Amino acid sequence: MLLKYIEKNKAINLRKQGLSYSEILKQIPVAKSTLSLWLQSVGLSKEQKQRLTEKKLASALRGSKRKKEIRIALTDEVKGKAEKEIGNLTERELWLIGIALYWGEGSKEKENRPGSPVKFSNSDPDMIRIFLKWLLEIVKVPKEKVYPEIYIHENHKNRIDTVIDYWASNTSFSKSEFNHIYFKKNKINTKRKNIGDSYYGLLRICVKTSSTLNRTIVGWIQGINKCS
Repeated sequence: MLLKYIEKNKAINLRKQGLSYSEILKQIPVAKSTLSLWLQSVGLSKEQKQRLTEKKLASALRGSKRKKEIRIALTDEVKGKAEKEIGNLTERELWLIGIALYWGEGSKEKENRPGSPVKFSNSDPDMIRIFLKWLLEIVKVPKEKVYPEIYIHENHKNRIDTVIDYWASNTSFSKSEFNHIYFKKNKINTKRKNIGDSYYGLLRICVKTSSTLNRTIVGWIQGINKCS
């Protein structure tokens, strides 16, 4: 009993100094429920309460940072494993990938607009690179028939040189080949997230006199449909 009395007084004194429950428990090994009972009538000053609040916040931030580090590590592990599962792609696999990309992002011929050329649009430079590889190396379209178009919001006109540099560095086109640039009207109340300096608009890959190729691609898409 004497030991408990000594521990209780020590706990009260430590609490009055502004220590948290966890800090006190490191010095006095009792149950947290016991400590709570002992300290229920012990008040803290405004400064002591502020210190404990700051300490809790710092602890929460450390916990959040650790959780983020674990999540990033797990994400990298999953992505790394998935990447290895792809391995080397055959020419046929690349051919099918290109068809699927065009199916999703390519311009198709309309009944009221016959003779439409091949046009593929996206803002993802990796997707653009894969489509260009498919177009030039798999479908064997001559490079001189392929040209780029940039579509970007008009409030980025002052960044156009940077935008051209970006797309030139992410494709096989030289800066001098970016001769077709179109500016889109800006909405005042836009919900777009890509409005800062990381925004480079949309790149459209166009192929001259390619209506027959467009129809061929649609036929390939129909072939995939029949197999599904």
